[in-house]
Amino acid sequence: MSEESGHTGAGEITVVLDPVDGSTNCSRGIPWFATSMCAVDADGPLAAVVVNQATGERFDAVRGRGARRDGLSISCSGVTDVGDAIVGLNGFPPGASVWRQTRILGAIALDLCAVASGRLDGYIDCCVDAHGSWDYLAGMLICQEAGAVIRDAHGRELMTVEHADRRTPIAGSSQAVFDALLAHRLRS
Repeated sequence: MSEESGHTGAGEITVVLDPVDGSTNCSRGIPWFATSMCAVDADGPLAAVVVNQATGERFDAVRGRGARRDGLSISCSGVTDVGDAIVGLNGFPPGASVWRQTRILGAIALDLCAVASGRLDGYIDCCVDAHGSWDYLAGMLICQEAGAVIRDAHGRELMTVEHADRRTPIAGSSQAVFDALLAHRLRS
């Protein structure tokens, strides 16, 4: 399944693919765009890979086996105070931020991998239902396997392979950061 082709075929495993996550960055020569793939089985995300096509950096995860960047184990930062957090965004946040700094990078799969690897302490999608599962499923599994908390802002299941479904992901390096980011996001 991909944004461009929809859901094709049937089988025990569905591969959810975004060939160019961050296509605007790619078209403008901004080196933050990726190919993102997630294999999904009856229990949810099974294996994922996200490759920054500008740098070659590779993130991957297998359910229950941790997450890696270029073959080395990664974990989220563990920041617990949102006042110390550096947060990636999609869209414009409501009101003044409660976190230390903001980055708007433009490729959600890589943004989530940045949370997983401790480069960012959180991520908020400030748009409403802007992302299909091809945008975030691989990054979601990598975050989960690295110890981050990731959920939909509106309490829906992020795991979906329905082409028409859209979600609003939020991720945090800890439950406390996630809770603060969610509360801030819900003010909009």
